[in-house]
Amino acid sequence: MQADAARTVYVVDDDPAMRHSLGWLIGSLGVAVESFGSGEEFLRAMRADRPGCLVTDVRMPGMSGLELQDTLARAGSVLAVVVITGHGDVPMAARAFRAGAVDFIEKPFNDQLLLDRVHEALETSRRAWEAQARKAHVRALLGRLTPRERQVADLVVQGKPNKVIAAEINLSLKTVEVHRHNVMDKLEVASVSDLTRLLLEAE
Repeated sequence: MQADAARTVYVVDDDPAMRHSLGWLIGSLGVAVESFGSGEEFLRAMRADRPGCLVTDVRMPGMSGLELQDTLARAGSVLAVVVITGHGDVPMAARAFRAGAVDFIEKPFNDQLLLDRVHEALETSRRAWEAQARKAHVRALLGRLTPRERQVADLVVQGKPNKVIAAEINLSLKTVEVHRHNVMDKLEVASVSDLTRLLLEAE
């Protein structure tokens, strides 16, 4: 999936008129809009790894907007969430923000405010998706290493020279040099600083 897939907004509201109104308004940003009448319907169509923005009402028959937000969070979704409601209160808003909502907007809302928050949410999701993809790539690279090569890599980033590494793990200097070469080659890095950054990303 490409990062530009993050320019999709998913509207979840049980009110058909509100779904239509939100779709028309948000579509003015030049983004794709998909609408759903319930959280359950949305979840049946949605993949957890898909980026974008979710605009959801709070009070709906069945699953509430906050329950939908919690479900997505447990699934590791990178969707950024904007919550809207006609019946908001402080505890409800606090719960939404604790779960990572970009904003909690009460109806009737200012159109420009909603558009600004949707734009912010799309950028937030895009960055989260790219970071997630980068971490997956780093994990795949590290999966190429043998346990001994990973051990050598960890010692290299601690700043230890080959002779010290050889003594610590009971290997010949030549063997350590071979492992070190393999580490740099398999992880596609050219310097110790690059190796250090990559291992930090993995953490």
